[in-house]
Amino acid sequence: MYVRSTALIALGLFVAAGHVPLRAQSLADVAKKEEERRKSVPPPAKVYTNKDLSAVPESANPAPIPAPSSGAPAAAQTEPAPEVAKAKDATSGQAKDQAYWAGRHKALQEKVDRDQTYMEAIQTRVNSLSADFVNRHDPAQRSVIERERQKATAELARLAEEIVKGKKAITEFEEEARRAAVPPGWLR
Repeated sequence: MYVRSTALIALGLFVAAGHVPLRAQSLADVAKKEEERRKSVPPPAKVYTNKDLSAVPESANPAPIPAPSSGAPAAAQTEPAPEVAKAKDATSGQAKDQAYWAGRHKALQEKVDRDQTYMEAIQTRVNSLSADFVNRHDPAQRSVIERERQKATAELARLAEEIVKGKKAITEFEEEARRAAVPPGWLR
């Protein structure tokens, strides 16, 4: 008992001796230091965007590298050059700039996301109808619930097919953009 009380007293003295009052900074001190720090920070460097750059004349673009004639598949040799793709775009009358590529990619992605969200909601409805069907004992109510469940299941299958088609459309669109030499940043 004596050893235990001595240890507790020693621990208490150690904590009391090691306790040094801490001084908190006032809000005014912090504001002054921040003001001094901001004065010493150099101004930001110039950030260049696409709007700051001038357009490169068509004649300044290097000629496309021809595909090797041996060992390359026929599909790769018949693939149109980016310049040919640009000419086709010009004949359709629609400008395929950054806004076009980003907008089209965003629309495809939003459709897939919307279909996935709707599919999750329909799945919840199917689960709810299945639980209701099991818990009902009246044959008339069960038949109504079963018809609703079959409709929801058919809609669920249709949405799953739409999602697969949408993902395939996104992949094809990204491949089209790659063939047209669209910078990857334009598809974000």
